[in-house]
Amino acid sequence: MTTLVIILAVILGFVGLIGCVLPVLPGPPISWIGMLLIYIFSNGTNSDGEPMSTRLLIIWLILTVVVTIMDYIVPSWVTRKTGGSVYASRGALAGLLLGLFVPPVGILIGPVIGALLAELALAGKNLNQSIKPALGAFLGVMCGTGLKLIASGFMLYYIFVYLR
Repeated sequence: MTTLVIILAVILGFVGLIGCVLPVLPGPPISWIGMLLIYIFSNGTNSDGEPMSTRLLIIWLILTVVVTIMDYIVPSWVTRKTGGSVYASRGALAGLLLGLFVPPVGILIGPVIGALLAELALAGKNLNQSIKPALGAFLGVMCGTGLKLIASGFMLYYIFVYLR
């Protein structure tokens, strides 16, 4: 049973990392579930022989919730700070979702094209006024993705640390 749990926890850790760049998978929550499995079902210890603490698990739960929420707030906030309208934020999200069908390039340029087109078509802005918010949408998506990757990467690290 323990071996199966360890394998599942490691798989969840890697799927969590993949989920950081694929919006259809919630990366950090999946990684945290991997940590939870190690905590509950494995008698794993670190190199000093200490088991995973409840405190560590709760801290990472809080960070997981914060990073997941930030992933929705940061792109919209950055888009707005760069002069974008609500249409640019929604266009960036639509572009990101459509970009999933053209991986990996679509995931990177989808938000830019979506925000740009939304600003042009729905907000009535000209091309020069629309470029800055479109790039802001891209920057926001990259920041949110970066936060998720860092969090999931650390959680995968802890999964490996407590495998024993």
